[in-house]
Amino acid sequence: MSERPIFVVGCPRSGTTMLQLMLHAHPRVAVPPETRILVQAYRDRRQWGDLRRPKNRRALARWIAKGPRTQFEDLGVDKDEFIRRAVAGPGSLGSVVGLVYAMFAERHGKIRWGDKRPPYIRHLDAVLAMFPDAQIVHLIRDGRDCVASLKEMPWFKGDISEAVYRWAEAIDIGRGHKLPPDSYYELRYEDLCADPTGTLTGLCTFIGEEYDPAMREPYRVADVVPAHKEWHVNTRQAVTTTRAGSWSSRLDPDEVSLCETVLGSRLTAYGYELTGAPRAPRRDLTAYEKTASSWRRELRRTALVERINRFREPGPVAALLTNTQRELAGVPK
Repeated sequence: MSERPIFVVGCPRSGTTMLQLMLHAHPRVAVPPETRILVQAYRDRRQWGDLRRPKNRRALARWIAKGPRTQFEDLGVDKDEFIRRAVAGPGSLGSVVGLVYAMFAERHGKIRWGDKRPPYIRHLDAVLAMFPDAQIVHLIRDGRDCVASLKEMPWFKGDISEAVYRWAEAIDIGRGHKLPPDSYYELRYEDLCADPTGTLTGLCTFIGEEYDPAMREPYRVADVVPAHKEWHVNTRQAVTTTRAGSWSSRLDPDEVSLCETVLGSRLTAYGYELTGAPRAPRRDLTAYEKTASSWRRELRRTALVERINRFREPGPVAALLTNTQRELAGVPK
Protein backbone atom coordinates (compact mmCIF):
# COMPACT_ATOMS: atom_id res chain seq x y z
CA MET A 1 0.00 0.00 0.00
CA SER A 2 1.15 3.54 -0.70
CA GLU A 3 3.08 5.56 1.88
CA ARG A 4 3.17 8.75 -0.18
CA PRO A 5 2.11 11.98 1.61
CA ILE A 6 -0.91 13.79 0.19
CA PHE A 7 -1.06 17.59 -0.03
CA VAL A 8 -4.37 19.40 -0.63
CA VAL A 9 -3.89 22.80 -2.27
CA GLY A 10 -5.91 25.47 -4.07
CA CYS A 11 -7.14 29.01 -3.88
CA PRO A 12 -8.35 29.83 -0.35
CA ARG A 13 -12.10 29.23 0.09
CA SER A 14 -12.16 26.50 -2.56
CA GLY A 15 -13.55 23.86 -0.20
CA THR A 16 -10.16 22.46 0.80
CA THR A 17 -11.23 21.97 4.42
CA MET A 18 -14.15 19.82 3.30
CA LEU A 19 -11.78 17.76 1.16
CA GLN A 20 -9.32 17.53 4.05
CA LEU A 21 -12.06 16.03 6.21
CA MET A 22 -13.17 13.66 3.46
CA LEU A 23 -9.63 12.31 3.28
CA HIS A 24 -9.34 12.26 7.06
CA ALA A 25 -12.50 10.14 7.21
CA HIS A 26 -10.68 7.42 5.24
CA PRO A 27 -9.58 4.56 7.54
CA ARG A 28 -5.96 4.73 6.36
CA VAL A 29 -5.42 8.49 5.94
CA ALA A 30 -5.05 11.29 8.49
CA VAL A 31 -5.07 14.95 7.47
CA PRO A 32 -4.65 17.50 10.28
CA PRO A 33 -5.91 21.07 10.57
CA GLU A 34 -3.71 23.74 9.02
CA THR A 35 -0.36 24.53 10.56
CA ARG A 36 2.33 27.09 9.82
CA ILE A 37 5.28 24.73 9.91
CA LEU A 38 6.27 23.39 6.53
CA VAL A 39 6.98 26.51 4.46
CA GLN A 40 8.62 28.48 7.26
CA ALA A 41 10.86 25.58 8.25
CA TYR A 42 11.96 25.24 4.63
CA ARG A 43 12.59 28.95 4.12
CA ASP A 44 14.64 29.15 7.33
CA ARG A 45 16.53 25.89 6.79
CA ARG A 46 19.93 27.57 6.86
CA GLN A 47 19.09 28.74 10.38
CA TRP A 48 18.76 25.15 11.57
CA GLY A 49 22.07 24.08 10.08
CA ASP A 50 23.04 20.52 9.17
CA LEU A 51 20.22 18.37 10.52
CA ARG A 52 22.42 15.31 10.57
CA ARG A 53 23.51 16.74 13.92
CA PRO A 54 21.16 15.83 16.77
CA LYS A 55 21.46 19.22 18.47
CA ASN A 56 20.22 20.93 15.29
CA ARG A 57 17.30 18.54 15.01
CA ARG A 58 16.46 19.36 18.60
CA ALA A 59 16.47 23.11 17.88
CA LEU A 60 14.17 22.69 14.87
CA ALA A 61 11.84 20.34 16.74
CA ARG A 62 11.60 22.75 19.67
CA TRP A 63 10.68 25.59 17.30
CA ILE A 64 8.00 23.41 15.68
CA ALA A 65 6.53 22.18 18.96
CA LYS A 66 6.84 25.36 21.01
CA GLY A 67 6.98 28.21 18.48
CA PRO A 68 4.35 30.94 18.98
CA ARG A 69 2.79 30.69 15.52
CA THR A 70 3.32 27.13 14.27
CA GLN A 71 -0.14 25.97 15.46
CA PHE A 72 1.41 22.69 16.62
CA GLU A 73 -0.95 22.55 19.60
CA ASP A 74 -3.93 22.11 17.26
CA LEU A 75 -2.59 18.65 16.37
CA GLY A 76 -2.87 17.12 19.81
CA VAL A 77 0.62 15.61 19.48
CA ASP A 78 2.76 15.36 22.62
CA LYS A 79 5.47 18.02 22.37
CA ASP A 80 8.18 16.29 24.36
CA GLU A 81 7.65 12.97 22.61
CA PHE A 82 7.85 14.68 19.23
CA ILE A 83 11.12 16.39 20.15
CA ARG A 84 12.58 13.12 21.44
CA ARG A 85 11.66 11.22 18.28
CA ALA A 86 12.88 14.03 16.02
CA VAL A 87 16.30 13.97 17.72
CA ALA A 88 16.46 10.18 17.43
CA GLY A 89 15.16 10.10 13.85
CA PRO A 90 16.72 10.59 10.42
CA GLY A 91 18.88 13.67 9.84
CA SER A 92 17.04 15.70 7.24
CA LEU A 93 14.65 18.64 7.20
CA GLY A 94 11.81 16.68 5.65
CA SER A 95 12.21 13.92 8.22
CA VAL A 96 11.70 16.29 11.15
CA VAL A 97 8.79 18.11 9.51
CA GLY A 98 7.20 14.91 8.25
CA LEU A 99 7.34 13.39 11.72
CA VAL A 100 4.82 16.02 12.85
CA TYR A 101 2.19 14.63 10.51
CA ALA A 102 3.22 11.00 10.96
CA MET A 103 2.64 11.34 14.70
CA PHE A 104 -0.73 12.98 14.06
CA ALA A 105 -1.64 9.97 11.92
CA GLU A 106 -0.49 7.59 14.67
CA ARG A 107 -2.67 9.45 17.16
CA HIS A 108 -5.68 8.68 14.95
CA GLY A 109 -4.66 5.09 14.30
CA LYS A 110 -3.87 5.78 10.65
CA ILE A 111 -1.05 4.48 8.46
CA ARG A 112 -0.75 7.38 6.02
CA TRP A 113 -0.76 11.16 6.38
CA GLY A 114 -1.60 14.23 4.37
CA ASP A 115 -1.55 17.97 4.88
CA LYS A 116 -3.86 20.76 3.79
CA ARG A 117 -3.03 24.40 3.33
CA PRO A 118 -4.30 26.25 0.24
CA PRO A 119 -1.19 28.49 -0.16
CA TYR A 120 0.97 25.40 -0.68
CA ILE A 121 0.01 25.89 -4.34
CA ARG A 122 2.49 28.80 -4.24
CA HIS A 123 5.15 26.71 -2.48
CA LEU A 124 5.25 23.44 -4.40
CA ASP A 125 9.04 23.78 -4.57
CA ALA A 126 9.25 23.52 -0.78
CA VAL A 127 6.76 20.65 -0.59
CA LEU A 128 8.54 18.63 -3.27
CA ALA A 129 12.03 19.37 -1.97
CA MET A 130 11.10 17.88 1.40
CA PHE A 131 8.74 15.22 0.06
CA PRO A 132 9.74 14.21 -3.49
CA ASP A 133 7.12 11.46 -3.36
CA ALA A 134 4.29 13.87 -2.55
CA GLN A 135 0.94 13.62 -4.30
CA ILE A 136 -0.59 17.05 -4.94
CA VAL A 137 -4.40 17.31 -4.97
CA HIS A 138 -5.59 20.65 -6.37
CA LEU A 139 -9.22 21.46 -5.58
CA ILE A 140 -10.74 24.00 -7.97
CA ARG A 141 -13.91 25.98 -7.34
CA ASP A 142 -15.67 28.61 -9.47
CA GLY A 143 -13.44 31.66 -9.12
CA ARG A 144 -16.41 33.93 -8.54
CA ASP A 145 -17.46 31.87 -5.52
CA CYS A 146 -13.91 31.99 -4.17
CA VAL A 147 -13.79 35.78 -4.58
CA ALA A 148 -17.18 36.22 -2.91
CA SER A 149 -16.14 34.02 0.01
CA LEU A 150 -12.73 35.64 0.45
CA LYS A 151 -14.40 39.05 0.76
CA GLU A 152 -16.32 37.78 3.79
CA MET A 153 -13.39 36.26 5.69
CA PRO A 154 -12.19 38.10 8.83
CA TRP A 155 -8.58 37.09 8.08
CA PHE A 156 -8.55 38.31 4.47
CA LYS A 157 -7.18 41.85 4.39
CA GLY A 158 -6.98 42.30 0.61
CA ASP A 159 -9.37 43.99 -1.78
CA ILE A 160 -11.34 42.63 -4.71
CA SER A 161 -8.28 42.78 -6.97
CA GLU A 162 -6.27 40.60 -4.64
CA ALA A 163 -9.10 38.11 -4.29
CA VAL A 164 -9.36 37.80 -8.08
CA TYR A 165 -5.60 37.46 -8.41
CA ARG A 166 -5.38 34.68 -5.81
CA TRP A 167 -7.69 32.49 -7.89
CA ALA A 168 -5.94 33.33 -11.17
CA GLU A 169 -2.57 32.53 -9.64
CA ALA A 170 -3.68 29.15 -8.29
CA ILE A 171 -5.15 28.18 -11.66
CA ASP A 172 -2.07 29.32 -13.60
CA ILE A 173 0.32 27.44 -11.32
CA GLY A 174 -1.79 24.32 -11.63
CA ARG A 175 -1.97 24.55 -15.41
CA GLY A 176 1.75 25.24 -15.67
CA HIS A 177 3.00 22.41 -13.47
CA LYS A 178 5.41 19.82 -14.85
CA LEU A 179 4.65 17.01 -12.44
CA PRO A 180 3.98 13.45 -13.65
CA PRO A 181 0.38 12.19 -13.76
CA ASP A 182 0.81 10.14 -10.57
CA SER A 183 1.90 13.24 -8.62
CA TYR A 184 -0.71 15.88 -9.51
CA TYR A 185 -4.50 15.64 -9.61
CA GLU A 186 -7.25 18.21 -10.15
CA LEU A 187 -10.90 17.99 -9.15
CA ARG A 188 -13.74 20.48 -8.96
CA TYR A 189 -15.52 21.49 -5.79
CA GLU A 190 -18.87 21.45 -7.60
CA ASP A 191 -18.36 17.84 -8.73
CA LEU A 192 -17.26 16.84 -5.23
CA CYS A 193 -20.52 18.23 -3.81
CA ALA A 194 -22.84 16.94 -6.53
CA ASP A 195 -21.33 13.45 -6.83
CA PRO A 196 -19.17 12.71 -3.78
CA THR A 197 -18.97 8.99 -4.43
CA GLY A 198 -17.87 9.23 -8.04
CA THR A 199 -15.47 12.11 -7.47
CA LEU A 200 -13.89 10.57 -4.38
CA THR A 201 -13.56 7.21 -6.11
CA GLY A 202 -11.50 8.92 -8.81
CA LEU A 203 -9.39 10.64 -6.17
CA CYS A 204 -8.82 7.37 -4.32
CA THR A 205 -7.63 5.74 -7.53
CA PHE A 206 -5.08 8.54 -7.87
CA ILE A 207 -3.74 8.20 -4.32
CA GLY A 208 -3.75 4.42 -4.48
CA GLU A 209 -6.44 3.76 -1.87
CA GLU A 210 -9.77 1.96 -1.87
CA TYR A 211 -12.76 4.30 -1.70
CA ASP A 212 -14.52 4.15 1.66
CA PRO A 213 -18.15 5.35 2.07
CA ALA A 214 -17.19 7.18 5.30
CA MET A 215 -15.53 9.79 3.08
CA ARG A 216 -18.99 11.02 2.06
CA GLU A 217 -19.68 12.19 5.60
CA PRO A 218 -16.81 14.54 6.48
CA TYR A 219 -18.88 16.28 9.18
CA ARG A 220 -18.46 13.18 11.36
CA VAL A 221 -14.75 13.96 11.77
CA ALA A 222 -15.08 17.77 11.73
CA ASP A 223 -14.00 18.00 15.36
CA VAL A 224 -10.43 17.87 14.03
CA VAL A 225 -10.93 21.48 12.86
CA PRO A 226 -10.32 23.92 15.75
CA ALA A 227 -13.63 25.38 16.95
CA HIS A 228 -12.31 28.96 16.90
CA LYS A 229 -12.11 28.82 13.10
CA GLU A 230 -15.73 29.85 12.75
CA TRP A 231 -15.46 30.32 8.97
CA HIS A 232 -15.35 26.51 8.66
CA VAL A 233 -18.77 26.06 10.27
CA ASN A 234 -20.25 24.57 7.08
CA THR A 235 -17.90 21.58 7.34
CA ARG A 236 -19.90 20.45 10.37
CA GLN A 237 -22.91 19.85 8.15
CA ALA A 238 -23.71 17.32 5.44
CA VAL A 239 -22.21 17.88 2.00
CA THR A 240 -24.50 20.10 -0.08
CA THR A 241 -24.60 21.84 -3.43
CA THR A 242 -26.33 24.95 -2.07
CA ARG A 243 -23.14 27.03 -1.90
CA ALA A 244 -22.19 26.41 -5.52
CA GLY A 245 -22.98 29.48 -7.60
CA SER A 246 -23.91 31.62 -4.60
CA TRP A 247 -21.60 34.33 -5.94
CA SER A 248 -24.53 35.59 -8.03
CA SER A 249 -26.11 37.07 -4.89
CA ARG A 250 -22.86 37.95 -3.09
CA LEU A 251 -20.96 39.94 -5.73
CA ASP A 252 -21.84 43.40 -7.03
CA PRO A 253 -22.24 43.82 -10.82
CA ASP A 254 -18.85 45.59 -11.05
CA GLU A 255 -17.22 42.71 -9.19
CA VAL A 256 -18.79 40.16 -11.54
CA SER A 257 -17.48 42.19 -14.49
CA LEU A 258 -13.96 42.21 -13.06
CA CYS A 259 -14.05 38.49 -12.37
CA GLU A 260 -15.29 37.58 -15.83
CA THR A 261 -13.04 40.03 -17.65
CA VAL A 262 -9.89 38.82 -15.90
CA LEU A 263 -10.77 35.18 -15.30
CA GLY A 264 -13.06 34.48 -18.25
CA SER A 265 -10.90 32.07 -20.24
CA ARG A 266 -9.80 30.27 -17.10
CA LEU A 267 -13.39 29.89 -15.90
CA THR A 268 -14.63 28.47 -19.20
CA ALA A 269 -11.63 26.11 -19.40
CA TYR A 270 -12.94 24.43 -16.25
CA GLY A 271 -16.55 24.34 -17.37
CA TYR A 272 -17.89 27.45 -15.62
CA GLU A 273 -20.36 29.49 -17.67
CA LEU A 274 -20.05 33.26 -17.96
CA THR A 275 -22.96 35.63 -17.53
CA GLY A 276 -21.99 37.93 -20.39
CA ALA A 277 -21.36 40.79 -17.96
CA PRO A 278 -19.95 43.95 -19.56
CA ARG A 279 -16.18 44.37 -19.65
CA ALA A 280 -14.77 45.80 -16.43
CA PRO A 281 -13.98 49.55 -16.59
CA ARG A 282 -10.38 50.61 -17.13
CA ARG A 283 -9.95 51.85 -13.54
CA ASP A 284 -10.79 48.40 -12.16
CA LEU A 285 -8.50 46.64 -14.61
CA THR A 286 -5.68 49.06 -13.82
CA ALA A 287 -6.12 48.42 -10.10
CA TYR A 288 -6.11 44.67 -10.72
CA GLU A 289 -2.96 44.80 -12.82
CA LYS A 290 -1.19 46.83 -10.17
CA THR A 291 -2.05 44.22 -7.55
CA ALA A 292 -1.11 41.33 -9.84
CA SER A 293 2.23 42.92 -10.72
CA SER A 294 3.07 43.34 -7.04
CA TRP A 295 2.34 39.68 -6.30
CA ARG A 296 4.30 38.51 -9.35
CA ARG A 297 7.33 40.55 -8.30
CA GLU A 298 7.21 38.91 -4.89
CA LEU A 299 7.04 35.46 -6.47
CA ARG A 300 10.03 36.24 -8.69
CA ARG A 301 12.01 37.54 -5.72
CA THR A 302 11.22 34.43 -3.70
CA ALA A 303 12.20 32.20 -6.62
CA LEU A 304 15.55 34.01 -6.96
CA VAL A 305 16.30 33.61 -3.26
CA GLU A 306 15.45 29.91 -3.55
CA ARG A 307 17.81 29.38 -6.48
CA ILE A 308 20.61 30.90 -4.41
CA ASN A 309 19.73 28.87 -1.32
CA ARG A 310 19.74 25.62 -3.30
CA PHE A 311 23.50 26.09 -3.84
CA ARG A 312 24.09 26.51 -0.13
CA GLU A 313 22.06 23.75 1.48
CA PRO A 314 23.27 23.22 5.07
CA GLY A 315 22.30 19.55 5.02
CA PRO A 316 19.91 16.96 3.59
CA VAL A 317 16.40 18.23 2.83
CA ALA A 318 14.34 15.28 1.58
CA ALA A 319 12.43 13.15 4.09
CA LEU A 320 13.80 9.72 4.94
CA LEU A 321 10.87 8.35 6.91
CA THR A 322 9.55 5.66 4.57
CA ASN A 323 11.03 2.99 2.32
CA THR A 324 9.93 4.98 -0.72
CA GLN A 325 11.60 8.15 0.50
CA ARG A 326 14.81 6.36 1.38
CA GLU A 327 14.83 4.69 -2.02
CA LEU A 328 14.40 8.04 -3.78
CA ALA A 329 17.28 9.44 -1.74
CA GLY A 330 19.51 6.48 -2.58
CA VAL A 331 19.73 5.38 1.05
CA PRO A 332 20.20 1.61 1.52
CA LYS A 333 17.28 -0.16 3.21
